[in-house]
Amino acid sequence: MTDRVLVAGVGNVFLGDDGFGVAVADRLAGQLMPEGVKIGDFGIRSVHLAYELLDGYDSLVLIDAVGRGDPPGTLSVLEAAPPPAEAQLAAMDAHGMDPEAVLNMVASLGGQVGRVLVVGCEPALVSEHLGLSEEVAAVVDQAVTIVMALVAELTSTGKEGS
Repeated sequence: MTDRVLVAGVGNVFLGDDGFGVAVADRLAGQLMPEGVKIGDFGIRSVHLAYELLDGYDSLVLIDAVGRGDPPGTLSVLEAAPPPAEAQLAAMDAHGMDPEAVLNMVASLGGQVGRVLVVGCEPALVSEHLGLSEEVAAVVDQAVTIVMALVAELTSTGKEGS
């Protein structure tokens, strides 16, 4: 059986670098993916992402702008902790994407996602305007390469004889 992996780009394209995840997902849409891998641009539609995850995925690769205090354009791969067993259904923001709330919603509705990896990019500018900053736009292709490597790992490692 093939592992199911959801690659989800998230963020608000109307807030500059917050649209990083959407830009990477758009670029990934043209790539050939292994069986069982779905690419999605979820933007700020957190409820849609939660319901998609209820369809049963072994792993989630979430692509997002992540402020960690690094120089703009810095990429990182983080592993998210699973939601607590007693996850509460949180109110969802129709104009924002809170990945922790999405995972809690999935858990509270009886779903689960095995492994959650976040490919994050340090934003330079998150304010009302269209388009990525130079620093963030310059690393979109590098992020695509990272996501492709993670997808390859998630769909092939840990299996005997692969």
